[in-house]
Amino acid sequence: MKLFGTDGLRGKAGDFPLDAVTIRRIGQEIGRKVARGDRAEVVIGGDTRESTNGILAQLAVGIVEGGGRVAPAGVLSTPGVAEVVLELGAGAGISVSASHNPWQDNGIKIFGRDGRKWPDADEAALEVALLASRDTPLDAGSPSPPPPDSRLCDVYLERLRRSVPVDLAGLRLLIDAGNGAASGLGPAALRQAGAQVQAICDAPDGRNINEGCGALHPEGMARAVRDRGLALGVAYDGDADRSIFADETGRVLDGDDILWIIARDWRVRGVLGSGGVVGTVMSNYGLEAGLAAEGIPFRRSAVGDRNVARLMAESGASIGGETSGHILLPFSPAGDAILTTLLLAAIVVESGRPLSELATLEKTPQALRNIRVARRVSIDADRTGEATRIANLRLGERGRVFLRYSGTEPLLRILVEGPDAEEVREIADDLEAAVRGDLAVVAAAP
Repeated sequence: MKLFGTDGLRGKAGDFPLDAVTIRRIGQEIGRKVARGDRAEVVIGGDTRESTNGILAQLAVGIVEGGGRVAPAGVLSTPGVAEVVLELGAGAGISVSASHNPWQDNGIKIFGRDGRKWPDADEAALEVALLASRDTPLDAGSPSPPPPDSRLCDVYLERLRRSVPVDLAGLRLLIDAGNGAASGLGPAALRQAGAQVQAICDAPDGRNINEGCGALHPEGMARAVRDRGLALGVAYDGDADRSIFADETGRVLDGDDILWIIARDWRVRGVLGSGGVVGTVMSNYGLEAGLAAEGIPFRRSAVGDRNVARLMAESGASIGGETSGHILLPFSPAGDAILTTLLLAAIVVESGRPLSELATLEKTPQALRNIRVARRVSIDADRTGEATRIANLRLGERGRVFLRYSGTEPLLRILVEGPDAEEVREIADDLEAAVRGDLAVVAAAP
């Protein structure tokens, strides 16, 4: 059993491994780990799901039992937790969030003293300890979460101001907070920089996080930007590490577009560096081709921000990110959607050009299908394997086919890319039908 995926531990709140006992034990293990060092403080914060406070409460009790001290931030974005860890010189940080997942889910993301997500080895060791103690009785009780220290959110906002010290006076923009952790922080950070901010989906009730809004549903944000005559808009996911934008015409811009804009701006300024840009296997081929034409190196990592960060470190790349809108910048240890917004807004203001004129990336036609699965079948299974072989033969060197299971949700993702949009759609239809056929066989098996 593997508990940690590509972005921490995630599942249905209340079920193992997000039951009260296991969460308490996670706190104990992290408390023991930091207590052995010279930094015993652990920053904890989370998003706006109704299960988050209960999880924070169990973590806090466990951390203290393990010998650590708690710095409770309350509602704070995942990258905000990382930034506060650095500012306080804490030994670790824990963000409670299931990111873009629905409200019924939740998750735990752990940061080390360097503000970066725990290495695979540390997560694996924690996983072993949790599984070994799973059958050992423990009365977790129902503790209350520690009162949040409001100064910690102020610490985060101040670090944002120092990281991107820009003057956005006169810029009119829209924030779709996804009813998540950025509901207060996003507008505050942009207003602090001088922007005129309108906010939508910024009234979380514990269950409306990501519901028809935010980074997974940016269409409403995009329409509002166009209809209200604003310069740009941005939609965040639940924990504000993803940002999807819209230009003044209402055109939606994903992470590939943002990498393109920032990389070209930094190249002109002479700050890009020789390492270029890191994307992932899901990045549009148009980004790779476009950057090559600009003389900017481009490398692909496996999906997941930690994989992007690893390849950035190895290659010396200045910027990296995912099509989903998770952008990694050199002045932040974690992909920070609010920080990305500040940077992109600054480029718009300083260039004196509308965002639509900066977003010139020409993308290759793509079809992406997300198929929900109850259990995993081999992507080399009978129908799927044959359909993949046929698709690759059909496209040849004109495109590519990529199948992978999500590391954060029970989904099989199908990506087809090629020069003709209709052909790409047909191939994706065939692959989806094959996958569903194999899944039906598995479901019917005794």
